[in-house]
Amino acid sequence: MTLTEVIDAYLTRQRSLGMRFESAGQLLHQFSRAMGSSKIGEVTPEAVADFLRGKGALSATWLLRYKVLTGFYRFAIGRGYVGCSPLPRTLPKLPAQQTPYVYSTEELHRLVEATTSLRVGHSPQVPAMFRTLLLLLYGSGMRISEALHLTLKDVDLTEQVITVRDSKFFKTRLVPIGPKLTRELADHIERRHQLPMRCGSASSLFTTRDGRGWCYPRVISLFQHVRRVAGINCPIGELRPPRLHDIRHTAAVHRLIAWYRAGQDVQRLLPQLATYLGHINIRSTQRYLQMTPDLLQAASHRFAQYAMEADHEA
Repeated sequence: MTLTEVIDAYLTRQRSLGMRFESAGQLLHQFSRAMGSSKIGEVTPEAVADFLRGKGALSATWLLRYKVLTGFYRFAIGRGYVGCSPLPRTLPKLPAQQTPYVYSTEELHRLVEATTSLRVGHSPQVPAMFRTLLLLLYGSGMRISEALHLTLKDVDLTEQVITVRDSKFFKTRLVPIGPKLTRELADHIERRHQLPMRCGSASSLFTTRDGRGWCYPRVISLFQHVRRVAGINCPIGELRPPRLHDIRHTAAVHRLIAWYRAGQDVQRLLPQLATYLGHINIRSTQRYLQMTPDLLQAASHRFAQYAMEADHEA
């Protein structure tokens, strides 16, 4: 069988199990194109190694490709389409993962203000729509992919809640939103109705001027432009600048800081934050307890209060 035929069979099986496999599918089709019209048994370890490395410096993309191809070749070997895997047996030393960045409130304001720079070279609706996307990501803490999959019917302005369907772990959850974000979304939806509604109320919330949903690469490209205009560059000691995904990280950390400053029981509230963010276990949420300066200051203030109360009781 050809490599393409086996990839199609693998994707059909995975999706029959309820997995979307969108990103993995794109990566596997990219792999197929890179290998040409080869039969699966003709793919060489050298060709696979070149695909894994890609262009430029070695990055975490290598590991992502490796994991996807590992699953694919496990399937191909199990079905007898190929005798062995051409993947390397040893993994290279990859650069450390990028440290999550916590934007300050002032930097978030600058990002929102910088969306006006998108008036040049883009469709008229882009600046306001990208502004709404940034505010939604911060105000809801949702993933970028979740925001881009939203449809008009997923936003209930009356109940002030957003339905996030089939998220990263194939679950649906309700995300409450505050009055400011509700007003922002109401204005956005009013503007959105002026653009083509290809699927009625099931049309994409964020869309191009011809009604097609925004794609991830386009959104990342827009963000990089906005970030540069906002003057937010690489932090000291980091090789890469802050990411759009870091807005989700920022939303979680800012919520923890607010709880600390309000005297709330943060450990008791963590499960609520986990549900809000769509995490499947509390460990994923606990990583947001990393010590940023503001969080450290809030925690130190809480400890000082406890110490003073203990001294008074003694």
